[in-house]
Amino acid sequence: MGFLAASAIVIATVLAMEWVAWASHKYIMHGWGWGWHRDHHEPHDNFLEKNDQYALVGAAMSISMFAIGSPMIRGDAAWAPGTWIGLGILFYGIIYTLVHDGLVHQRWFRWVPKRGYAKRLVQAHKLHHATIGKEGGVSFGFVFARDPAVLKQELKAQRAAGIAVLREAVED
Repeated sequence: MGFLAASAIVIATVLAMEWVAWASHKYIMHGWGWGWHRDHHEPHDNFLEKNDQYALVGAAMSISMFAIGSPMIRGDAAWAPGTWIGLGILFYGIIYTLVHDGLVHQRWFRWVPKRGYAKRLVQAHKLHHATIGKEGGVSFGFVFARDPAVLKQELKAQRAAGIAVLREAVED
């Protein structure tokens, strides 16, 4: 497989992983997987969270794709795109760790952005954490953040409809 094709697969996988992360966050983590995700939405002093187990799921996905793509493991049955998909999942995991855990939740470093897209990411995710419990909510993605003003309006509408209980009033 050529460099351009491999690079395209890696980039497409990184982009697709944001959709996978959004859907997993909205329908699994805030659904039947809430047991692992709950502590991420509650105050605690622990270094690790049950929610961190989802990173192990992502790692297993990446490792599995590397194995499928490895001729050393699968011999002639190796599927070359598997290696590049595995690499894309790995890159997304690194981006997620830096953006979500590092920038937004400040688990690895302390920096509060004052402007730009980094500030928008932090604001959008803080609005995600504005709800109590798994019901309702906004901004389930991790890297692509919608306009915080729009997210605030959605939260207000959810509160008015009785879908979401907010931790505090969402200001205009």
